[in-house]
Amino acid sequence: RAQNGLDDWVVWLYLAGRGAGKTRTAAEWVRARVKSGQARRIALIGPTAADARKIIVEGDSGLLAVCWPGDEMDDGSPLGMPEWSPGNKELTWSTPRGPVVASLFSAEEPERLRGPQHDTILCDELAAWAHLDDTWSNLMMGLRLGSQPRVIVTTTPRPLDILRNFVTEADAPHSGICITRGRTSDNAGNLPEQFLTDIERAYGGTRLG
Repeated sequence: RAQNGLDDWVVWLYLAGRGAGKTRTAAEWVRARVKSGQARRIALIGPTAADARKIIVEGDSGLLAVCWPGDEMDDGSPLGMPEWSPGNKELTWSTPRGPVVASLFSAEEPERLRGPQHDTILCDELAAWAHLDDTWSNLMMGLRLGSQPRVIVTTTPRPLDILRNFVTEADAPHSGICITRGRTSDNAGNLPEQFLTDIERAYGGTRLG
């Protein structure tokens, strides 16, 4: 829910530390959009093309990991696993309403987002994008399909103007921005104890930590 208590958000910003579950959250959100029938054309955007493929699609917490052969639409009709075509950089679900296609993009090539239109966009690790402003502008101008187009942004926080602007604007009424904050320790139940001990020892109390 948006910080102003309304469900009219367009941008969901998930700011959290490494290992907090950002990728899994975003993948589950995309799957939920597909299951509800809200998603038809999806953009999956990573810092690089390799990141988009290896993390968003093929990663341990990516889309292929959260989908399963017996999956169903919200109305009970069959959905199943999406078909992954690495060559076309597309993930396709077969639904009773027709195909739902998720296309991979890279922040290294913002011009590729200039033409396509989408109703659902996943932006992974925004703070690591090389051409942040151009990529963001192009993807938002293409967010114009469906009755409720939305974008989820996951990133480890960094002192960037765009993130500061999101935080400032989120407090305004009907800003369209929803913010979730988290820590690595919030996901402690799914992380090795030694990992948590090591990063606390190395980075606890530091700016990076």
